[in-house]
Amino acid sequence: MTILDRHIARSILTSTSLVFLVLTALFMFFKFTDALGDYGRGNFGLSEVVTYVLLRMPWEMYRLFPMTALLGTTLGLSSLAVDSELIAMRAAGVSILQIVGAALKIGLVFAVVALILGEVIAPVTENMAERGRSQALHKGVEQENDYGLWMRDGPSFVHIGEVLPDLSLLKVNIYQFGAGDHLRLQTYAASGRYVQHSWQLADVQQSWISHDRVQTRYLSSEVWSAAPKPSTLAVFAVKPEGLSIWALYLYIRHLKENKQDTGRYELAFWNKIVSPFATAVMVILAIPFVFTHLRSSGVGARLMIGFGLGATYYILSRGFGYFGLLYGLPPVVGTVLPTVLFLVIALVMLRRIG
Repeated sequence: MTILDRHIARSILTSTSLVFLVLTALFMFFKFTDALGDYGRGNFGLSEVVTYVLLRMPWEMYRLFPMTALLGTTLGLSSLAVDSELIAMRAAGVSILQIVGAALKIGLVFAVVALILGEVIAPVTENMAERGRSQALHKGVEQENDYGLWMRDGPSFVHIGEVLPDLSLLKVNIYQFGAGDHLRLQTYAASGRYVQHSWQLADVQQSWISHDRVQTRYLSSEVWSAAPKPSTLAVFAVKPEGLSIWALYLYIRHLKENKQDTGRYELAFWNKIVSPFATAVMVILAIPFVFTHLRSSGVGARLMIGFGLGATYYILSRGFGYFGLLYGLPPVVGTVLPTVLFLVIALVMLRRIG
């Protein structure tokens, strides 16, 4: 990097760090307020609320990365403009393209950081947050990994292999104990579905265990009445936020094999692919607003417009995908289109000031 590149990168990085801290603190306050709605339920006390919010912070930071890059770049370049440094650069023969290149270098660094945050850190902390919250809210239920969970149902212990998005169950094992804590009956069902206030288990194998023998019978279906409500199990379904790109790809295939709706997970998959590119696009988009009609405006005006653009992108990127699903558009279209639209706007504006 040249001296010019380092100087611009330092200004953008400092401003972006400040914006990052402010936005993250603001969104964490909202999350804390929202989490207080469950305060006092089960074992969900104040320490659990704080832990849950802190563990969710990496995911919220990841979601805010494009907006943060836009505001940070706008603030960083505006501070250079206020000190007339950008005018001096142009007078010295530095082109708009060179300034774009210098800003884009730090933008690529932001994109890499966003990728690491979204692929490595956020999935782990998000799973820890949701698992801790679920187990605190629902005493007697323990999630052993990303899919399976254990629970107690009266004299029985139940292991559920997976809760699917439509709240049907896979690989249900029910262990019933008799006197002296001896295993009396073991029931295995390949799947289960909640129908008319009870669970209908399918492809059932039951084994009665006595001191001298085991008797087994097979049933096409069986009613499981003494069981948790779907609303209790809903919190243990796999969340797309807790999966990396590769894990999402594999899970989408798994859901298709089980005839599940994959729209929500495909949106998350494409959002994670697009997010690093969106961060770089936001850096490019910030540059024209420093060089066009805002030359005579203060930093506050630039930040207000930057915040408006960032909020618009945030809303479009989150809402347009679901809107597309509603009207039958492929998830990739609904996810990529807002980023492409903002890239076109940025390039058109750059061409006008070039």
